Amino acid sequence: MFFEQVKAKSIRWLEDNRGLVIVLFCLPASFLFDLFIQFRIWFHRKLAVSSSHEQRVQTIQNHVAEWKKLPVSERKPLCTARPNWLSLSTTFFDKKNCHQVPIDLHDVLSLDENKLTVTVEPNVTVREICKYLIPKGYTLAVTLEIGDATLGGLAFGVGMTTYSHKVGLYQETIVEYEVVTADGSVIKVTDTNEHSNLFYCLPWSHGTLGFLVGLTLRIIKVKPYVHMQYIPCRSQEEYCSKIMELSGATNKDAKVADYLEVTIYNKDEAVIMVGNFADGKISGAKVNDVCSFYKPWFYKHVESFLRKGGEEYIPLESYLLRHNRAIFWVLESMIPFGNHPVFRSLLGWLCPPKPAFLKFTTTQAVREMTFAKQVFQDIVMPLDTLKEQVNTAIKLFDTFPLLVYPCRIYEHKGGAPQGQLRAPPKPRLVPGTNYSMFNDLGVYGTPGPVERREPYNPTYAMRAMEKFTRDVGGYSFLYADIFMNEEEFNQMFDMTLYNQVREKYQCKGAFPTLYDKVKPEIDVVSIGETYAVKKNE
Repeated sequence: MFFEQVKAKSIRWLEDNRGLVIVLFCLPASFLFDLFIQFRIWFHRKLAVSSSHEQRVQTIQNHVAEWKKLPVSERKPLCTARPNWLSLSTTFFDKKNCHQVPIDLHDVLSLDENKLTVTVEPNVTVREICKYLIPKGYTLAVTLEIGDATLGGLAFGVGMTTYSHKVGLYQETIVEYEVVTADGSVIKVTDTNEHSNLFYCLPWSHGTLGFLVGLTLRIIKVKPYVHMQYIPCRSQEEYCSKIMELSGATNKDAKVADYLEVTIYNKDEAVIMVGNFADGKISGAKVNDVCSFYKPWFYKHVESFLRKGGEEYIPLESYLLRHNRAIFWVLESMIPFGNHPVFRSLLGWLCPPKPAFLKFTTTQAVREMTFAKQVFQDIVMPLDTLKEQVNTAIKLFDTFPLLVYPCRIYEHKGGAPQGQLRAPPKPRLVPGTNYSMFNDLGVYGTPGPVERREPYNPTYAMRAMEKFTRDVGGYSFLYADIFMNEEEFNQMFDMTLYNQVREKYQCKGAFPTLYDKVKPEIDVVSIGETYAVKKNE
């Protein structure tokens, strides 16, 4: 009994003083940890100088060949040897029960300025590709805002950004995948060759259909700055209708901005951000490098435009990585005083604590407490349901801000199965097109009841959100904890073509199934219920 009381008081003290603990211990340790990771990547690249891409891929094929020589009874499912803590997923897939294959592929391989494509190895990060492309006048058509995300992780997971209302999800910008299959073959996968069915199933597959060893992505021509206009909205009807109009969801011929997003600060107040490429000839204009460590966090900066709106110019790289410093707004729940000018000026350069370090130091107790007392969810749903989305999120989580990115979802195959995402219903297609306008709803942070220390049942909240998502024809991003059972998962996602592809490419026994790969490694449903009971006692 005594130890239980001490444990409870210790947890409460950590909750009340989390910011102090993170500043004194996590930020310095995270900084040193990141230096080590960067050195390790640099060292791998130095070793790779003496080998070609083909030789590095052959090494991976050799690992698969060794696995194939094992008796069938001794073959464990294949997976990458990349540690769990290096991924941005909130879950911890148990790799101890798998045959782990090192994927030491970190290079940008080629740039084709005529075809507007770049070919990379899967472990190239968003920050690295920005620094490679932007000085040459290009960027990826879809560039995630978190610098540590890898291009391969996004390819087999999902990516969406503020250019997605023009081009769709990250997967729509992929021209070709290079994949090592379960039989050790290397294949080039496109939407027009004999592997076209696999092409449509690799996105959202999370490494359950093969090893990604190369990737060719579309790029776009850019200018050095983004001209940002901040449009305040003071009612739910206003921001819902304006975003439909500005995204082109109601008119395929509408002139749309290069970048478009909404940050919702409460049920009725939001700021719509409209961004367009601009050159360097900005006489007398306001230029704001929003990524400078001493500047306000970006979402707080945007909040200052709620009253009267405004405009400014942002250097392109800073715009693309604008949410990186505060991990959108997740850092506020970790360091409540992190946006204070004094903190930013003295220690802002240490932020954010690296996601890899946070995962590396996560214990079982912290893991359980984190998912039970915080929410990290990105959800793709039809844009015309935005009002219902917001109201549902408020009812279940009561946390702000909320993120909204409009995004095209395409119908590619005339109604036939086209991977895990179903073709949008024909009534929802933008007239005269083969796409419907969906959106990402990002819900991150500490639920309101948890902040107020009121009863909160994460199991009920998440399962209700997932049911709403299924009911409107949407999809949960699979980097975060899911509370669905397998039957519900198969209702949300179309597994028809995926299962056919798994059979064709001999994935059974070689790679885990998608549900097994992405389901939480802990029983989130029962643990969530337990936390709810404890809170109510």
